[in-house]
Amino acid sequence: MMGRANAGKVTVGDPLPSLTRTVTTRQLVQYAGASGDFYEIHYDHEFAKSKGLPGVIVHGALKNAFLAKMVTDWMGAEGRLLSMSVRYRDMDVPGDPLTCHGKVVDVRADGTVRCELWLTNGKGVTTTTGDAVVRLSPAR
Repeated sequence: MMGRANAGKVTVGDPLPSLTRTVTTRQLVQYAGASGDFYEIHYDHEFAKSKGLPGVIVHGALKNAFLAKMVTDWMGAEGRLLSMSVRYRDMDVPGDPLTCHGKVVDVRADGTVRCELWLTNGKGVTTTTGDAVVRLSPAR
């Protein structure tokens, strides 16, 4: 829900609205073109298998982008994303639903909010973790 969060209404423990995406191999090829990351493990099944992978895998930076979209949708157009970092814990594959989650872990008087982030696959395994710091719009 865009524009939902504002500094006067956010408390520690509040969840961010989750975001689910199911990546296709076509999307991986499109992302490779947009990002310039043409490593074959992201679009060539046989090459990926030759590297010991189960098949092609989702770009880590694409998972980062999904988490960032969840955060920016939540904070709305008046909020500002001050910093964000992620840690890739496991691989994800096309066709598996990836769900982004987050929760508020710190709220400061100046409207700065720190959120814990994580992404789970269709089996419920957390494959990516991270955090974001945002400055929300003042309470209305």
